[in-house]
Amino acid sequence: MGKIKFDFENALTKSHEYEYLKPMIQAAHQTLHAGNGAGNDYIGWLDYPTSYDKAEFERIKDAAQRINAMADVLIVIGIGGSYLGAKTVIDALTHSFYNELPKEKRKTAKIYFAGHQISGTYLTDLLEMIENESVCINVISKSGTTTEPAIAFRVLKKALEAKYGKEEAVKRIFATTDAKNGALRALSTANGYETFVIPANVGGRYSVITPVGLLPIATAGIDIDAFMQGAADGQKEFSVENIDENPCYQYAILRNVLYNKGKAIEVLVNYEPSMAFLAEWWMQLYGESEGKDGKGLFPTKMNNTTDLHSMGQMIQDGPRHVFETVVRVENFEKDVVLELEENDLDGLNYLAGKTMSYVNENAFKGTLEAHVDGNVPNLVVSIEKKDAYNLGKLMYFFMKACGISGYVLGVNPFDQPGVEAYKKNMFRLLGKK
Repeated sequence: MGKIKFDFENALTKSHEYEYLKPMIQAAHQTLHAGNGAGNDYIGWLDYPTSYDKAEFERIKDAAQRINAMADVLIVIGIGGSYLGAKTVIDALTHSFYNELPKEKRKTAKIYFAGHQISGTYLTDLLEMIENESVCINVISKSGTTTEPAIAFRVLKKALEAKYGKEEAVKRIFATTDAKNGALRALSTANGYETFVIPANVGGRYSVITPVGLLPIATAGIDIDAFMQGAADGQKEFSVENIDENPCYQYAILRNVLYNKGKAIEVLVNYEPSMAFLAEWWMQLYGESEGKDGKGLFPTKMNNTTDLHSMGQMIQDGPRHVFETVVRVENFEKDVVLELEENDLDGLNYLAGKTMSYVNENAFKGTLEAHVDGNVPNLVVSIEKKDAYNLGKLMYFFMKACGISGYVLGVNPFDQPGVEAYKKNMFRLLGKK
């Protein structure tokens, strides 16, 4: 199976800076694996790829088959980690125009997302979109009271009951929630919804490998056995304490070295449009985990080569407080070979016989050289190919590095106290008692 490669040849750091942080990484490793660090009640994701409930896993696969048999559309209701991970994997591993494909080609339900913002326009348009479609809902919330998904579920549940009647609607609603507590658990028990468990010891941004991510991913026809095998192999490979043999810990070191040298912004860069949403998931993972106590790298993104025509100038010649982490896919199953044209009006005949992926790879190499020449450090994380196994391993790679990096930074990487501030003000303004 594919190995994740980490290249920091162009990190623009010195070897002693790397060596200096090794003891801190090793201490963070011990703390995380001993379960005696800050936020230790939320480290269930650490061994989840090998300790998950196998019976529930089979129920997830069965539910996905039933959803696809009875519905043209699955609406996934959730916010933050309750949708970002699933959308990342679905975008990466399905057709670029997945929802637009006819059912006979797609073979699985269209997947739409709701409850990740508070927009009456979006929800109205979604209701119009599904008017003549057969629909199922997967509502994801540990509490059931988070404002955005709770509003969406209230509206969409009512629409489903009006369309099918309450008895049939029950069969079409799948709830992923806490095992025992919370409003959604109580509602599911009262109505008889089929439920899947969000582990109490796994926070949202680490939950893609739990039923939170697995049910939507399986419904999209993606091999969740391979996805979990990738995460399981990552669990083993990235637990090696020898840092020189562990690319995950090397990434954690280099992020902290660059932060200590004054870098304030980390840009996650990709060169494949289907991988663009990985950055959205990664931004929440690192932003919520590290942005505390006045500390933390600001996580942002570039989707190249597109963004080289908008943000490339800023990276090349702007303030030197930024570094890039490039996620690179080495091999592609689909490609286009450029052909020779009789009239070379666009001047592209020098590319005749070459593939678009070859051109794209050289765009990546040329950009890396230019940015490094401009004193922008570049780290490169490479996966062999874009499939379920490699996505599972890659996402575990980033989660493990985040936990380790957060401890080195001196913060609790598993809480998010700052998120509550806007909620208090919003509830006050809305008159919530």
